[in-house]
Amino acid sequence: MADNSLNGSLTWIKGLQFVAHATGSGAAIVMDGKAAHGGFESGVSPMEALLLSLAGCTGMDVISVLLKKRQAVTDFRVDVEGIRADEHPRRYVRIELSYIVAGEDVSAVAVERAIELSLGKYCGVTASLNAEIVQRYEIHPSGTES
Repeated sequence: MADNSLNGSLTWIKGLQFVAHATGSGAAIVMDGKAAHGGFESGVSPMEALLLSLAGCTGMDVISVLLKKRQAVTDFRVDVEGIRADEHPRRYVRIELSYIVAGEDVSAVAVERAIELSLGKYCGVTASLNAEIVQRYEIHPSGTES
């Protein structure tokens, strides 16, 4: 296997319940479907996992850039919402990312640049998607996060 490849496996448990294992990290997540479709609703759906992967990828990029820029971030969150097509395969057509940053004197310019770098250069999940991705951010003083 090439050095730049990632791999994992998915093991069926029952119904629509699976455990996904990332070979490199050894980490695992439970994936499941809705009860109406034979699942147990005990884990994230594959489409939810995709959204969360995007939020995780860009979130890690943004916080990393902000900390390197010595921004005094005390709390950070990325909210994500995906809008799906009506017709199958019901792919995401639009994804909205909201970055909520709290800290002392956090620079809006630094936040904007960190988001720009993530979505335009560093986040491999973003580059892998075929959906409109829009973003916004909020900066709050420490202790006033929403």
